[in-house]
Amino acid sequence: MTKKLATIALAGALSIPAFGAEFITIGTGGVTGTYYPTGGAVCRLVNKIKKKTGIRCSVESTGGSVYNVNTIRAGELDFGIAQSDVVYYALNGEKKFEGNPYKGLRSVIAIYPELLALVVRKDTGIKSLADLKGKKINIDVPGSGTRLTAEIVMKAEGVSPSDLALKSELKSTEGPNMLKDKKIDGYFGVFGHPTANIKDAANSTDAYIVPVTGKNIDALISKYPYYAKGTISGTFYKGITNDTPSIGVKAVLVTSDKISDKAVYTVTKTILDNFAAFKKLHPAYKTITKKSLLDGLSAPQHPGAIKAFKEAGLL
Repeated sequence: MTKKLATIALAGALSIPAFGAEFITIGTGGVTGTYYPTGGAVCRLVNKIKKKTGIRCSVESTGGSVYNVNTIRAGELDFGIAQSDVVYYALNGEKKFEGNPYKGLRSVIAIYPELLALVVRKDTGIKSLADLKGKKINIDVPGSGTRLTAEIVMKAEGVSPSDLALKSELKSTEGPNMLKDKKIDGYFGVFGHPTANIKDAANSTDAYIVPVTGKNIDALISKYPYYAKGTISGTFYKGITNDTPSIGVKAVLVTSDKISDKAVYTVTKTILDNFAAFKKLHPAYKTITKKSLLDGLSAPQHPGAIKAFKEAGLL
């Protein structure tokens, strides 16, 4: 959905400023991941003050990071949530964006850290990335941020998609049921933790999260500085009691340089003004701070966001 201006008559009926309503849509991801509730959390805060600002916000479930960036470029989404690595690739014309850089992509805020999870059934015997050879693995849909990260990590460990007994290419939302039904041995997902996705898997089967660590991963982080180490807590998921090392990126709210300063300023200021309430809306936000919202921005920040951060004394 693109930005639309309502008529003055409609504006009056809605008791909003006479210049009309500005409608914005945030692209997210699958409904069981963390992007979708994050987009919903932002929209709820924005819509609470819609009569004052004239900004009305809606959320859309999408295919994830790459889809959101491409759809923003096409003018069919106003905002989207994307992994910081995908944002970097899009801006610089690398990976899925090779030869087609999106120089109009703009960062708004870096919301929370996301960590790669390789979720497997314990009975598969998969204990490391090297064990994936000959196994049935879901690597997510082409164009998703999870797919990009999974392929990079597998390559670092010398595992090619052709080494798999089955390369499933469905959304990570399908992972828990496929794992339970033994259609796959494991699946990748990049999530803010805890996530309903892995809770579903752990509640329905004897699951295990494979560590993503070692010298090859250290070399990977040195090569791609937008990756960072992190730990998936053993307190998050049923039957998974060990803390699991992994690598991650930041979930970044992005937009286009064509979106109005007013819309971006309103979204950013609303989050900053209601930050304590925002942090309570999802467990993935537990460790974030106002200052951390500026960490991991791999595209230039939109002027509307810069204005809000400057007013808050953060820039």
